[in-house]
Amino acid sequence: MNRITMRFPGGRVRAFTMSYDDGVEQDIRLISIMKKRAVKGTFNLNSGLYAPEGTVYPAGQVHRRMTREMCLKTYDPSICEVAVHGSKHPFWNRQPEGARMLDIIEDRRQLEKDFGRIIRGAAYPYGAYDEATVQTLKSAGIVYCRTVNSTHSFALPDNWLALNPTCHHDDKMLFELTDRFLAAGNAEEPQLFYLWGHSYEFEQYDHWNVIEECLERVGGIADVWYATNIEVYDYVKAYRSLIYNAEGNTVYNPTDKEVWLTVDGMTHAIGAGEYRSI
Repeated sequence: MNRITMRFPGGRVRAFTMSYDDGVEQDIRLISIMKKRAVKGTFNLNSGLYAPEGTVYPAGQVHRRMTREMCLKTYDPSICEVAVHGSKHPFWNRQPEGARMLDIIEDRRQLEKDFGRIIRGAAYPYGAYDEATVQTLKSAGIVYCRTVNSTHSFALPDNWLALNPTCHHDDKMLFELTDRFLAAGNAEEPQLFYLWGHSYEFEQYDHWNVIEECLERVGGIADVWYATNIEVYDYVKAYRSLIYNAEGNTVYNPTDKEVWLTVDGMTHAIGAGEYRSI
């Protein structure tokens, strides 16, 4: 039987994604840095906590939520996914089931109305969840939800509703992991570097240089796929939907996406709806 391994679009072995929470003013600067390095990411918003229009924050306040209009101008759909983070950012696992569902579905509904997109992703407020929360998310049409539990690895997730990132941007291992990722261009298994945080922390701890250096190093590399969280989810789901014959030398792609894989070291692109020998 052939040895078959997933590859990201273009036959790439590496992918990079980001996830940032709360819809704060510092996202504007973060996105400008991302654009310089052709990096994509996901921003998890609380639609029930937009700042009122005309808000003026007191001098020195670091956590500054944006107004709805600012958010609409900031999250460029060409590089930014918008995702659920709770309408009012409660601990979902501490809420009665009805209240939890209402907070999730209201955030999803409002974000879809505001941004004109179908919203299917989320991040857990405070990183807190339990099995009841996972079931509520499924019922609300959410297909992935990010935790705050660092893996320090680049392995693809097995459980998308407990989607563990590689690390937070202030992790002491950040640049060790960056170097490891940069050295993984010939890895056999696909490598996903998933970075998360809150952009206000760059101002709070005066370390914008950290994210600037990180993206300077991992961004703009031809053989790295830069994607939002939902793009990674949809692609991996498409790959895992491939249908093989008993011998593993014929494959059918029932999805609407081109999917890449290696077969005994040879790279193949399987087109949408394609049925072929490998």
